[in-house]
Amino acid sequence: MDVSSDPYLPYDGGGDNIPLRELHKRGTHYTMTNGGSINSSTHLLDLLDEPIPGVGTYDDFHTIDWVREKCKDRERHRRINSKKKESAWEMTKSLYDAWSGWLVVTLTGLASGALAGLIDIAADWMTDLKEGICLSALWFNHEQCCWGSNETTFEERDKCPQWKTWAELIIGQAEGPGSYIMNYIMYIFWALSFAFLAVSLVKVFAPYACGSGIPEIKTILSGFIIRGYLGKWTLMIKTITLVLAVASGLSLGKEGPLVHVACCCGNIFSYLFPKYSTNEAKKREVLSAASAAGVSVAFGAPIGGVLFSLEEVSYYFPLKTLWRSFFAALVAAFVLRSINPFGNSRLVLFYVEYHTPWYLFELFPFILLGVFGGLWGAFFIRANIAWCRRRKSTKFGKYPVLEVIIVAAITAVIAFPNPYTRLNTSELIKELFTDCGPLESSSLCDYRNDMNASKIVDIPDRPAGTGVYSAIWQLCLALIFKIIMTVFTFGIKVPSGLFIPSMAIGAIAGRIVGIAVEQLAYYHHDWFIFKEWCEVGADCITPGLYAMVGAAACLGGVTRMTVSLVVIVFELTGGLEYIVPLMAAVMTSKWVGDAFGREGIYEAHIRLNGYPFLDAKEEFTHTTLAADVMRPRRSDPPLAVLTQDNMTVEDIENLINETSYNGFPVIMSKESQRLVGFALRRDLTIAIESARKKQEGIVGSSRVCFAQHTPSLPAESPRPLKLRSILDMSPFTVTDHTPMEIVVDIFRKLGLRQCLVTHNGIVLGIITKKNILEHLEQLKQHVEPLAPPWHYNKKRYPPSYGPDGKPRPRVNNVQLNPIAEEREETEEEVHLLNSTTL
Repeated sequence: MDVSSDPYLPYDGGGDNIPLRELHKRGTHYTMTNGGSINSSTHLLDLLDEPIPGVGTYDDFHTIDWVREKCKDRERHRRINSKKKESAWEMTKSLYDAWSGWLVVTLTGLASGALAGLIDIAADWMTDLKEGICLSALWFNHEQCCWGSNETTFEERDKCPQWKTWAELIIGQAEGPGSYIMNYIMYIFWALSFAFLAVSLVKVFAPYACGSGIPEIKTILSGFIIRGYLGKWTLMIKTITLVLAVASGLSLGKEGPLVHVACCCGNIFSYLFPKYSTNEAKKREVLSAASAAGVSVAFGAPIGGVLFSLEEVSYYFPLKTLWRSFFAALVAAFVLRSINPFGNSRLVLFYVEYHTPWYLFELFPFILLGVFGGLWGAFFIRANIAWCRRRKSTKFGKYPVLEVIIVAAITAVIAFPNPYTRLNTSELIKELFTDCGPLESSSLCDYRNDMNASKIVDIPDRPAGTGVYSAIWQLCLALIFKIIMTVFTFGIKVPSGLFIPSMAIGAIAGRIVGIAVEQLAYYHHDWFIFKEWCEVGADCITPGLYAMVGAAACLGGVTRMTVSLVVIVFELTGGLEYIVPLMAAVMTSKWVGDAFGREGIYEAHIRLNGYPFLDAKEEFTHTTLAADVMRPRRSDPPLAVLTQDNMTVEDIENLINETSYNGFPVIMSKESQRLVGFALRRDLTIAIESARKKQEGIVGSSRVCFAQHTPSLPAESPRPLKLRSILDMSPFTVTDHTPMEIVVDIFRKLGLRQCLVTHNGIVLGIITKKNILEHLEQLKQHVEPLAPPWHYNKKRYPPSYGPDGKPRPRVNNVQLNPIAEEREETEEEVHLLNSTTL
């Protein structure tokens, strides 16, 4: 096989994909853990009591072994409990260990809330910097600058002498064509400057700081190792560039990247506590709580953040993690509320309250908005993935700075003339959500007043004025603009979230539908659908409610979230009575989106990037067996195994040097081939090296013994090496007739990296996580794969048994009893080979 044609190493023992460009970072050690339990009462070598560095850790782009990590944690917990009654110091250490989980989530919540407040304040200030500056206090944004002014009017409350546009400062004109052109030029200049600075910082200092981060967070929480993705440099650069990206006016949001920022905080703080720094599975419990804190500060929705972590990103979510996630979200929301970044005593900019109830007839337009959200989600996923795949496969992807500059330039040039696209996206959502009242001066509220309604709390439905019709046309143009630019923006090399752009698209569509229904009810109040509940002069329809429902529907169509999304939007509005419309729209959008493809945008990007992620939501309905998927196959070399007591140190070293597998089954002998256990490549290497250094008489011809008792050897034989203590005596095994549906469930629920396939106790082959993903990809052949599969350019694999149905004996990577004359393949064997060929 030509290795250069495949970006991933063709080894089957580890269950991971390792890009060739990463090999120089790893040296000669490979990490692979097994699915069995750990005999933690023994040491690595008989004569070595001290721990050996490197054992139990993982290299970059490898998958952790959940079972092994949980066993390590249980052993640590038992050791602490057994010592806590010995002294006051041991009792103190036990209490510290028990409370360390709450301490780390508290620190994570504090840091997440503080950083979110800082990002909100800085993004608002830099967004307004594109239009002008406050001369009385340079650190004030436009709204804050005019708070203390006594010269503002009700109609022009945002205009005050303290705030100067760039046209006023440069050419001294506040109105006219010259002023418009100068403001236009400065808007584009600042947008390009912010975008260029953001992409440059990401490219130079922290390449992992780009994008949303949620696909990678999902992959990491499933057990994958990506070194540096949650590091301090990524946190620092992502915080800075997120502000710049939002301020540049690109069609993106900061809510998704805030989850990445919070997880960076959780990862950094976990290193302060040995309970989490030395255990990758425990660390992922902290990351689950951190993701809840991130959504809590992004939307001001602590409960929605916990449900988001449970429904969308977490792979392993025990009850203890649920409590700590809730506490982390609470602390983060409290800190953000104390900072009060928006000056409205709320956690988010677009907090709204509605006072008008909804009516049964309105479920029909709500469901229509759900259909629109599902169609938008399906279109966006396909279009964005197609563009990202094209970016990866063409020269355009080699120039990320140029791409960001082009997208930012097009966005700024088109966005400035339209007041709804010129607005910050969060402010746009706020204006679309807000119901028209007596204090609103927006053109969306330019209705013709037929009565003196200045003292009425609930303004009745009124005929739309010219301002409303003009705003509808501008919103239609803004809708088209947002749909197109969001497709090309999500995935560029700057921090880019998808929550806010999707909500903006849905809010625009919902507001347009809401105004249409409102005018229909006003002019045709005698229709039977309005006659019963909508009287003349009553406030029947709330267009802002339609905007909120549309926002939830579009976000649900893209991400396929349901429960957490409804709770998030419910916490935004504070109204229990609107849960039914939200549920109807979100479920409709999910059903419509699932009709075109069951993957959400994050799962699609995970598959596009080739991450080893087994989606728990995906159903496996095929009837294949473990024997159809296991390795090796027909044209593959035989399974490399070790014998219990018939191999020398030199034999094992040669086997390690000649193969790239990360683990080897240990059998009793070449005659019986019955399974004894499983030995890791890295453990074998470390054990042999340590034995050569610390034990006398260990040479290449020394017999290696995995059995409990050393066999009798001639007197002139060199000293044997006992390696039973590194042997996993209980590897996970399945029979060759186990349905793959059960095997996939075992891998998902136990977090396995591999399991052995046996027949009557005889080892036939091995199934790794990579083999599972290959098999699932093969079953989707009717769908064009998003990324080159791992089996690309690989040969067909043979079954581990001969045509007579008996297992083929093998040992030391050599077939023991080769069959001289192979029978011709039967029809059944040909069918099996064709159905399992990758």
